[in-house]
Amino acid sequence: MKLIAIIQCVLLLSQCNTSNSTPMNSTNETQPSTTPPSTNDTLQVATFAAGCFWCVEAQIEQLQGVSKVESGYMGGTVKNPSYKDVCTGLTGHAEVVRVSYNPQLISYTGLLQAFFGSHDPTTLNRQGGDVGTQYRSSIFYSNAEQKETAQKIITALNNEHAYEKPIVTLLEPLATFYPAEDYHQNYFSLNGEQPYCQFVIAPKMEKFKKVFKEQLKK
Repeated sequence: MKLIAIIQCVLLLSQCNTSNSTPMNSTNETQPSTTPPSTNDTLQVATFAAGCFWCVEAQIEQLQGVSKVESGYMGGTVKNPSYKDVCTGLTGHAEVVRVSYNPQLISYTGLLQAFFGSHDPTTLNRQGGDVGTQYRSSIFYSNAEQKETAQKIITALNNEHAYEKPIVTLLEPLATFYPAEDYHQNYFSLNGEQPYCQFVIAPKMEKFKKVFKEQLKK
């Protein structure tokens, strides 16, 4: 896939390493926070918005080195928003996934490869039939290194015309993470028979697995 080749070139040129990720600190996962939780000091975190979190969660959790993917909300102005609140598009939140990963098995750049391969980053506030700012494409960076790495990749992809249109992915500073309601977690694996899963998520999953077959969990 062209975008993967471009990102790999960026990785080599910039000599990116695992220092561009932020260690995860212990916290109560049931509470909103700007510091991702961890019970393992070796795990690090990345936070992405790429449309409906049901789909993104299902894709990213397939990758080797990914320990946990949690769906939630970030980037808005309302405290403790509900799914219903976020769906109005008025709270400013995006549907996001918070990824806990082992940098010895997958790098932040590797996760960015999967991020850009999991959705269309050229459609503003839209992924397919899901329309609204809550479905925006965004990378929530936790430090300057993550921001710089993401920007280099976006610039390279645009320069190489990896997509027919320019990338509209936002770079936003990490903000308070609000875990989504329990029924949203592991949605695809628990509700695979639902029409949305069958007709929207399943085809994306099939494509994702083909593109990233070498990076999938065994």
